Amino acid sequence: MKIKKANEEYLEKAKSLSEEEVERLQSRMRAKLTRREEDKKLTPIEALAIQLELDDEQLAEWREKRIEINKKNKK
Repeated sequence: MKIKKANEEYLEKAKSLSEEEVERLQSRMRAKLTRREEDKKLTPIEALAIQLELDDEQLAEWREKRIEINKKNKK
């Protein structure tokens, strides 16, 4: 997984997360992001922002696949 630069929109979202939301997001954070954060290559906010963006991308992919499955099931 190539680490990309955090998007401004997601940086703002990451800054506004509650402590509970941060913990939940960190529990889903990929090992590579965690290591980059520990190595000081990313700030904690940048790592959270990237994870938020990855979560959104995965959700969009899942929704597309779900729509395809539903279409096939209707036929």
